[in-house]
Amino acid sequence: MRVYSTKKDQLADILARKYSETADVSAVVTKIIERVQTDGDQALYQLIEEIDHVKLDSLAVSQTEIDAALKAVAPELLTVIEQAKENILAFHQKQVRQGFVSTEESGVVTGQRIIPLARVGVYVPGGTAAYPSTVLMDVLPAKIAGVKKIVMITPTDSEGNVPAAILAAASIAGVDEIYKVGGAHGVAALAYGTETIPKVDKIVGPGNIYVATAKKMVYGTVDIDMIAGPSDVLIVADHSANPRWIAADLLAQAEHDKLAQATLVTTEESLIEKVQAEVAQQLAELPREEIAAAAIENNGKIILVKDLAEAISIANQIAPEHLELSVAEPFALLGKVENAGSVFLGHHTPEVLGDYFAGPNHTLPTEGTARFYSPLSVDDFIKKSSYLYYTEEAMKAVGPAVELFAETEDLMGHARSMKVRRGEDA
Repeated sequence: MRVYSTKKDQLADILARKYSETADVSAVVTKIIERVQTDGDQALYQLIEEIDHVKLDSLAVSQTEIDAALKAVAPELLTVIEQAKENILAFHQKQVRQGFVSTEESGVVTGQRIIPLARVGVYVPGGTAAYPSTVLMDVLPAKIAGVKKIVMITPTDSEGNVPAAILAAASIAGVDEIYKVGGAHGVAALAYGTETIPKVDKIVGPGNIYVATAKKMVYGTVDIDMIAGPSDVLIVADHSANPRWIAADLLAQAEHDKLAQATLVTTEESLIEKVQAEVAQQLAELPREEIAAAAIENNGKIILVKDLAEAISIANQIAPEHLELSVAEPFALLGKVENAGSVFLGHHTPEVLGDYFAGPNHTLPTEGTARFYSPLSVDDFIKKSSYLYYTEEAMKAVGPAVELFAETEDLMGHARSMKVRRGEDA
């Protein structure tokens, strides 16, 4: 991991994110979306065969397949999924918004209603990987919000099957419909609808560059959660930090993919060498060594700072997806954190607790977008509608003020809308 020091290096170099050049897939994704829009299910079957090299007889996952998955998954894992579900529900229940109404003596009533989205599409990565945690994190807030129909799509393995753990999690979370399609074609199906897959109002969930590009392209036709980039973690560590634990957390992030970013910001120069040694030793023991090694080599970073105040300043400027405060007094720093997707406090709260089990959502803003994005929440699955009511007397009382505004903007029709009600249109 490359080492920087705020005493020696330029701040711009310290804060710089290294982005790997990625081919522009916009042209390819545009053609895929157009095919799905034009040919619906037929295009999906063809694209699944062309891109995923799988020939399917049906897009829909049957109840028989779901029942078989529930039997195939180890009982211990089912128990853990249920426990995680309860933690996630408990956390997200506290996010539920209430509408309001305001009644004034003048005869004016104003208010706001909270309305759940009707249909939401959840994209779950699949194929060679299985992420049941993503199912829980993306589906349960939608259930709490009151979404009427949750449609999940996920690619299959080479045999045309969805991993049992994903189906089990979907069943436990309460997904209404599941379809065997992924990629840009799956996103297009959710956005525009086909003969089999219903059109939704919003698409959430992570995916590869084709998925991210497709989500960006269909935004406006449907809503999306965010454009997710490579995952990242930033660890702030002081004299009390355990180098072995720090290295383990850095590698836990690095094994996601070769573009993952793992950063350590520390006040202790003596910690740097110890962490470097631990990273090298633990890296050799990882099954995903090649992936983690590439991420550490290309994107790993250690930043030496003068004190914890400077550490938090650096963290706020980087705006990490995950921020670990591996310090003696983490709550003393929490109030100073302005930009972070999720904050993990103390030595016994590694990021992986948030990934799977603790309750807060693990769908978080990446690539510095924690400056303006928030974690996925119940708010992502609602819309707000305002309403207002005026009595005749209340309307007449404010009529001249409204007409003046309208006339100032040269919208005489707007002014007349009030004048005719006040009898002043002659």
